[in-house]
Amino acid sequence: MASTLAPAYLNLPTGELERRVDQAWARLEDCDLCPRDCHVNRRRTTKGAVCRSGERAVVASFGPHFGEESCLVGRHGSGTIFFSWCNLRCQFCQNYDISQLGEGREVAPEQIAAMMLDLQERGCHNINFVTPSHVVPQILAAVAIAANHGLRLPLVYNTGGYDALVSLSLLDGVVDIYMPDVKYAHVSLARRCSKVRNYPALNQAAVKEMHRQVADLVLDGNGVALRGLLVRHLVLPDGIAGTADIVRFLANEISPNTFLNVMDQYRPCFKAADMPGLNRPITGNEYREAIRLAEAAGLHRLERCGARWTWIATE
Repeated sequence: MASTLAPAYLNLPTGELERRVDQAWARLEDCDLCPRDCHVNRRRTTKGAVCRSGERAVVASFGPHFGEESCLVGRHGSGTIFFSWCNLRCQFCQNYDISQLGEGREVAPEQIAAMMLDLQERGCHNINFVTPSHVVPQILAAVAIAANHGLRLPLVYNTGGYDALVSLSLLDGVVDIYMPDVKYAHVSLARRCSKVRNYPALNQAAVKEMHRQVADLVLDGNGVALRGLLVRHLVLPDGIAGTADIVRFLANEISPNTFLNVMDQYRPCFKAADMPGLNRPITGNEYREAIRLAEAAGLHRLERCGARWTWIATE
């Protein structure tokens, strides 16, 4: 385990971060920053076709969060910034008031930078961008400002996993910890549940690129994440997400050392109560089967729900 590791953005050549900001803003004028490829000029009044976001990001809330993975929370919490709207339309989203209804307020990059510095002052271990895929330019601009004002925390890119390679290239050398969902193994389910095409192939390509950039998860001497890939997979009823295929992909095409959070908290939120196959929580047996599949595939760094619903990380 490493004891210290400087955040990636502090190691960029002089002027490189600012150059990335300029590139990202330019792409926002004909937006292809997520796989929706809506090509809307989001620097004008028009909103993104799916993300409904324009030139300014919308933030729902920010603060130290203690409900994230144990390696992000540590003793003082993960410094989360929850962005509103999303490039997915998950019919069971537990945060649909933020992701689908857009609750929050528009903010400038300077305000996001101030949030980051405030979270650092409050002792958080990292800056955790939640649902960032549609606001990459705004995040990069805020990081450039915050870094010039003393930001020294690792950056977490906490995403639904529907990310474009062009955006990930802009984040290369900026993001320290990638935390994507790997939601589905099957195209038809992704279309039904998240109203998106070709999720599995695009998601897998994105996860491969994330791992290429940051490699396996590295922790400090206190078990706090410094750099690397951390994957989330939400277990769905009857294993319909394709857990077996997903864990084989992670073990065989990413790394058997992939840190995987096998998530048990599915419940039928938003519109899922009216969707056959998704209108009930998962059972204990379904969750245990997901864990068994992950271990059988060769994954051994699992964060799982143990006795009394506490989270246990195993190396």
